[in-house]
Amino acid sequence: MPFAQYPSNQARAAIENAQHMPVWLDSPERPEPRASVTGQQSAGLVVIGAGLSGLWTALRAKERFPQWDVALVEGDRIANAASGRNGGFVASSITHGYSNGITRWPEEFRELHRMGVANLEGIEKTIADYGIDCGYRRAGELDTAIEPYQVAELIEHAELIQDHGVDVTFLDRQQTQERVGSSSYLASVFDPYVGIVDPARLCWGLARAAESLGVRIYEHSAVTSLKRRNASIQVSTLAGRIDADRVAITTAAHQPLLKRVSAFVVPVFDHVFATAPIPTDLLAEIGWQGREGVGDSGNQFHYYRLTEDNRLLWGGYDAVYARGQRPGSPLEKDDFLTARLVQHMHDTFPQLIDIPVDYTWAGAIDTCSRFTAFWGRAHQGRVAYVVGYTGLGVGASRFGADVLIDILTGQDTERTQTRLVRGKPLPFPPEPVRQWVIDLTRRSLDKADHNQGRRDGWLRMLDKLGLGFDS
Repeated sequence: MPFAQYPSNQARAAIENAQHMPVWLDSPERPEPRASVTGQQSAGLVVIGAGLSGLWTALRAKERFPQWDVALVEGDRIANAASGRNGGFVASSITHGYSNGITRWPEEFRELHRMGVANLEGIEKTIADYGIDCGYRRAGELDTAIEPYQVAELIEHAELIQDHGVDVTFLDRQQTQERVGSSSYLASVFDPYVGIVDPARLCWGLARAAESLGVRIYEHSAVTSLKRRNASIQVSTLAGRIDADRVAITTAAHQPLLKRVSAFVVPVFDHVFATAPIPTDLLAEIGWQGREGVGDSGNQFHYYRLTEDNRLLWGGYDAVYARGQRPGSPLEKDDFLTARLVQHMHDTFPQLIDIPVDYTWAGAIDTCSRFTAFWGRAHQGRVAYVVGYTGLGVGASRFGADVLIDILTGQDTERTQTRLVRGKPLPFPPEPVRQWVIDLTRRSLDKADHNQGRRDGWLRMLDKLGLGFDS
């Protein structure tokens, strides 16, 4: 079932009265903004960016080194960027999916999978230990086939990752539709190592947990410069400065504070919507009793899940890049792309064709050519950064935080010994070639999705080079 290229009038009408904001952020639980950085201060560690990556870094730093004085600095508000704009899928994979990990790091994949599962269990333990109410549950995820050729690909995929020690289950058409009732599903692979969460409430809970250990959190404090002065790093904002022994940068798709990072990451915009709550009788028609996260198997894939109040959250498909655009740009609102997503939802669940959309939004993803986070140092090792999660950072950000702390303390751990951590992606070409290459790749991916998955010469060349473009 190739998805429609154009939305119907009914799909367009469904979003007419929607609020343009993430469903997660429209919450009475959203805390009031914290104070900004003012005057001259000092800290043992300054973490820049209060999304999940920065929050985990601050919290894990205090858990591992209680004596540290830790400050967390956010340019806007906690969870206002990617961490409050995603689908809330908490995957155990730290390699952006099992196949990507097996392809790039086959000799260490079993260890990476073990570390990923341990990381997921660490997230679950943190949620329990600090009493974070964020709607978390280990629901698992269904990767579905919606075209016949994808069934064979899923069988091969399941066998590959099972052979590498991952306990996934292949489900045929009947078994899949018994879980989630869409006639478009031809088969699926169930991954039990995935949780679902309200990501904004997770962020707010992590912030409270960090503060309970003594972390200072500042909002509306965009960092304007980093400068090394003698034995410290000066972290300057518009209204103040913090002199730090160490600095961790976790700013994702925002303009990099270190120029060296710019060649490796591009901001890609992903669109999402959430419906009104689905009536009980309609939800009963679909089933979905396990409340699994669901994705489909195309190059341009969708991801979707139920929220706690039975809204259907649906996102993905288009991965939009435009030169010079960053979080907060006009690319975050595109009624055509959103309506097309609604059309794809109608095609998958025709039962929901009369359900209006209450929320539409988009977010910028820090995309790199290997799809997984990478790390680096600057200023003689006093500054470390992590970036490049490529849309799968809700779970992996905790692992990334521990690696950052390992790097800043010079610790040689099982994490830092992996090729995953020691390596970096290949850079994207400079502009204007970058825009041309990404546009060509997107067109080729779309063509493959409408041609039984057949990859053209351009995509085959990128595969050989180990390059990719994803969200």
